[in-house]
Amino acid sequence: MAGQQQAGLTGAGKFIVLLVVVGLLYAGYTFMGKKPTTGSTSGGTTTGTTGGGSTTGGSSGGTGSEDPSGQPGQVTVQSEYKYVAAEKLPAVKGVSGYQWDAKDKVVQFPINVWIGWLPIVAANHGFKANEESVFYKKYGFKVKLTLVDDPVQARDGYASGKFHVLWGTLDMIVLFADELMKDSRTAPRVFQQIDWSSGGDGIVVRESIKSVKDLKGKTVVYAQNSPSQYYFNSLLLSAGLSPGDVKVRYTQTAFEASAAYDSDKSIDACVSWAPDIYNLVEKRKGNRLLSTTADANKLIADVYAVRADFAKDHPDIVYGLVAGIFEGMELVKDPKSATYSQAATWMAEGYSMKPEDIMGMSADAHTTNFAENVDFLTNANSPTNFERTWKSISYVYKELGLIRGTVQFDEVMDFSVVKKLQSEGKFKNQKNENVATFVPTTYGKIAAESPIVTTVIQIQFYPNSANLHEPARDENGMALKGSLYDPNVDAVIERAAKLAGQFSNARVAIVGHTDASRKGQVDPAQVKQLSLERANAVKEELVKKHKFDPNKFVVEGKGWDAPADPADPNNHFKNRRVEISVYQIEAAP
Repeated sequence: MAGQQQAGLTGAGKFIVLLVVVGLLYAGYTFMGKKPTTGSTSGGTTTGTTGGGSTTGGSSGGTGSEDPSGQPGQVTVQSEYKYVAAEKLPAVKGVSGYQWDAKDKVVQFPINVWIGWLPIVAANHGFKANEESVFYKKYGFKVKLTLVDDPVQARDGYASGKFHVLWGTLDMIVLFADELMKDSRTAPRVFQQIDWSSGGDGIVVRESIKSVKDLKGKTVVYAQNSPSQYYFNSLLLSAGLSPGDVKVRYTQTAFEASAAYDSDKSIDACVSWAPDIYNLVEKRKGNRLLSTTADANKLIADVYAVRADFAKDHPDIVYGLVAGIFEGMELVKDPKSATYSQAATWMAEGYSMKPEDIMGMSADAHTTNFAENVDFLTNANSPTNFERTWKSISYVYKELGLIRGTVQFDEVMDFSVVKKLQSEGKFKNQKNENVATFVPTTYGKIAAESPIVTTVIQIQFYPNSANLHEPARDENGMALKGSLYDPNVDAVIERAAKLAGQFSNARVAIVGHTDASRKGQVDPAQVKQLSLERANAVKEELVKKHKFDPNKFVVEGKGWDAPADPADPNNHFKNRRVEISVYQIEAAP
């Protein structure tokens, strides 16, 4: 997870290379938790290598001494890959009460290799349980951090009672919740968000693919049951496509996905991480970045969950854990400070890395401080709060058939500690630092670029009106009090807000269209003005309700000039629409 798209070899890239050396090819977010299998083909599964290796089975990489891409050198972290069959997550192995020594009071907290955990490392003075930590000195308990990169292993340790906490992205918690909620003791309770991914995840495509819609009928590769899967399918559904509209090949890790893409030219797109996503674009001709979490910077949320039984038995410890991590966020706020440097040294020791590699990862995540946690957990109007993020994830995974979707957000989210800290006046100095601002621009300037994704929203405006909340009319044309001409308008605006919120750093164009039912009877300029007013109405509603920077949006009215389906230009229902398009930051002036 890196800072900006121009970053090239990010901090994540540096530490990933080292991970390969030491064999930690589970790689953070990989959900299957197995090392890659190489050099063989079985059951129709293909294994290949880049950079002069060989490919067996059905891969198109070829054999011989030349690089399959026709360009020299290996550019992906991992050269070997293996396609795997689609599978669901394995069931939880064993459920038990948690282990606890009332005398030592040591919270067992597994973490993966990810810069987002730096605040807790700083607050804890390293990985070991010790009496120098903020947790012990202020709150009377110790914390032991354990590196467990395999999330299934972390989940099973949590279920068995070995760990009191479970690390994960929120999409990972959604995937695990169905199983963990079967036993009330292991029900996950999320009290705090750690960070947002901020640039290291991305989608690389062949140069001919300009937007998500261009992926229809194409082949994509990614690690299944992972944030890569959620990221890609979230964009797919936002663009009006379904998972069945693309052909998917699965790998066990994100790095295998990028290696497969580089070697196998039948693959049109891959979802992976830095440094691969940048190297594939900068060092291989014919590739481009379709999207990264530098744009979709409020899509992948890192959190941790506490066992419900532990939280019930030890509310004071949960309070101290949350408060101590907020204090840790303050300690590492400045990457140039001595406390940041010390925390990076402790983290490097825990990860068997070099401190400079940790320092280079600082832009990979945006730490969510106290004010941002208040927004995430309690602000009902935030388009990317816990509730909306949970529902978005659940929608994606239900569409993929991976969850039942019966677990509701308020069965998992617990804002009690954050609300208590707020009532006590704690951490008032921590302000929301993740609010994007934009300079004014025009539709013509950003429309010169290809959008990442375009969403069509249907709002039934009353004839000749741009009022989103126009009341319904009776047979005499009289307004019906308490009714709406389009009763679904709020749900439609909600969908638009979530997309705009997830792409917090990106530009959004709102384009209004009308039908051509009165073509030849009215002035086209008048119709264009109406469509512009309707687009402006959508913008103003988003700004008013969700507090977006108005300059994030540009509006345009196209009247009847651009029918939704050129093959069916007189489909008046389809033509009465507003289109919302997301543009990468590079498209801004």
